[in-house]
Formats: sequence, C-alpha cells, structure tokens
Amino acid sequence: MRFIWTLIWALLISGVISYVLTSMGGTDFDIMSTVTLAIIMAIAVYILGEGVVKQEKE
Repeated sequence: MRFIWTLIWALLISGVISYVLTSMGGTDFDIMSTVTLAIIMAIAVYILGEGVVKQEKE
C-alpha cells in the first residue's frame, strides 16, 4: 500500500511542478513529461526508503 501512495503523491507533486514550470516558461503542458518525472521521483523515494536511509535499531 505504501508503494501505491508514493506513486500517487509523486504524480500529484510532479503535476504541480510541471504545470508551474511550463506556465512560467510560456510553453504547453505535456502529460508525458509529468508522468516521467513522477516515475523518476517514485523510484528515488523507493530507493531512499528501502536502502539508503535506514533507522538505527536501539
């Protein structure tokens, strides 16, 4: 379930980032770049959450 929520949040955040940047640049909004950015963000979060960032056991 945590992977699904991560993907949903990545889609929402990348959609906002893409919309703002394309509006500032005066270009058209492209959904494929948004989905690509979301996939890259989700993979980065998965890697950080599962491997790189580990909690120390007490």
